[in-house]
Amino acid sequence: MHKSWWQEAVVYQVYPRSFQDSNNDGIGDLTGVVEHLDYIKQLGVDVIWLNPIYKSPNADNGYDIADYEKIMAEFGTMADFKHLLNEAHARGLKVMMDLVVNHTSDEHPWFQAAKQSHTDPHHDWYIWRDPVDGHEPTNWRADFGGSAWTYVPEVGQYYLHLFATKQPDLNWTNPAVRKAVFDMMTWWCEQGIDGFRMDVINLISKPEQFTDDPYIVEHPNGSSLGFIANGPHVHEYLREMNQTVLSKYDLITVGEAPGVTPVLAEKYTGFDRHELEMVFQFKHMGLDDDPQFGKWSLHRPKLTDLKRVLSEWQTDLHGKAWNSLYWDNHDQPRAVSRFGDDRPAFRVRSAKMLAATLHMMEGTPYIYQGEELGMTNIDFSSIHDYRDLDTLNAWHELVDQQHALTSEDMLKRIHRRSRDNARTPMQWDATQHAGFTKSTPWIKVNPNYQTINAAAALEDPDSVFFFYQKLNQLRKQYPALIVYGDYELLDPDDSDVFMYRRFTDDQELLVINNFTDQEQSRPISTRLPKNARLMISNYADDRGDVLRPYETRSYLGERR
Repeated sequence: MHKSWWQEAVVYQVYPRSFQDSNNDGIGDLTGVVEHLDYIKQLGVDVIWLNPIYKSPNADNGYDIADYEKIMAEFGTMADFKHLLNEAHARGLKVMMDLVVNHTSDEHPWFQAAKQSHTDPHHDWYIWRDPVDGHEPTNWRADFGGSAWTYVPEVGQYYLHLFATKQPDLNWTNPAVRKAVFDMMTWWCEQGIDGFRMDVINLISKPEQFTDDPYIVEHPNGSSLGFIANGPHVHEYLREMNQTVLSKYDLITVGEAPGVTPVLAEKYTGFDRHELEMVFQFKHMGLDDDPQFGKWSLHRPKLTDLKRVLSEWQTDLHGKAWNSLYWDNHDQPRAVSRFGDDRPAFRVRSAKMLAATLHMMEGTPYIYQGEELGMTNIDFSSIHDYRDLDTLNAWHELVDQQHALTSEDMLKRIHRRSRDNARTPMQWDATQHAGFTKSTPWIKVNPNYQTINAAAALEDPDSVFFFYQKLNQLRKQYPALIVYGDYELLDPDDSDVFMYRRFTDDQELLVINNFTDQEQSRPISTRLPKNARLMISNYADDRGDVLRPYETRSYLGERR
């Protein structure tokens, strides 16, 4: 099998706005990240992924970029970034940047020029269409709600934005656009960065013909991303990117790819494809969606569905391409509240169980800030406490405009699925504002910070933090088995317990996870590897065939 350093690495995601505020303006910054590099290193990870830190008006918290080669003033300066990069490298940590090139901000100079005139060279850097019968050219819906088209009177045309109106999509069919993007990427590589996480990269190639999206006809509150994703030239563009930039540096690359299946993922990440190293897929993230309201759902995913999806990715890519492994990120609610159990009696156990479930699989694991503490969803009592554009747009559309949901019902759905669940400040200690800032934070801190925080975790050898640390150590201790071994799902129809095994020619790992708050009995003793020993668990003792609530156990032994 193809082997590279990024396959054996573990990535820690930092959302800078919410990580640490060093100058007490209520907003996290780059100097704040530097202050906690030793903490990140202690966790045992290898790479830090930074969410966008570029100059931005922050319509979508930095995913609307106004200048790719300047640092957002709230976060600091280029000198601050260079200091962060040097300090990370000094500790053996690599730094991965967030690359957002499906769209820019409407305040980017390129778009400011593009919207002035048809004859401006930059006009063709974006995607424009004439009105059709006096309205939008298609029925495409933006992922943040509303039409994906906005009219500009100065040019008498609509521009395409698959997200917010302030995020116009770039026209990748224009070679000048691609050259500008590749030049910018090269510039960052020359600064010494170690990789790119590529935002919605499978959207950069649009359909040849702009026709109505049939999904929107049936789902008027839906999104057209699935209709547009994986366009006809996307692989051509990525191979050009790889040849021009990526192949010239020793980088980790991961592409966010909504709507990608294992078959499609192999085209992006196959070891012989020369495109990306891995993708973020969303099949397990959509299992709890609502048939009518999409992500704004009150459902919990069925374990049988979760096992099926994760196992498909394990087996279908094995030996051909590489998986990314994640529960949490800045766009998803907290895993322990979503897939585990955030009640005080079960939070720590279930957080550890989720960690082991994922980290014992084949792929590169991603840990989102606070996940290693078992941080939970936030339960804001008012919509006015939320900051996320997607959340606020959904409220406006479903509550204010359509009256499809009551405010009480919508708030429950937001409690479960809002992106702000992951964006509340990092909980460092039990002091005011969780040690994140000494002023008013840009978004409120989760009130449970007094018991759930890094300072408490580092004092407790049985904390979620040290469980993650041990998982990271085990990957480095047994790479042939944990990183590269084969995978087999056991008992796919078991709706309560997720059991699988990893194996090489001579070693075997049995991983058992109880996803319920009830005691379960299973014939574990008959499944154990030869000469098995318990490698990691979230309980102090081993009760054989009896699994306690949210118990996880991993046994290492010789292959039977």
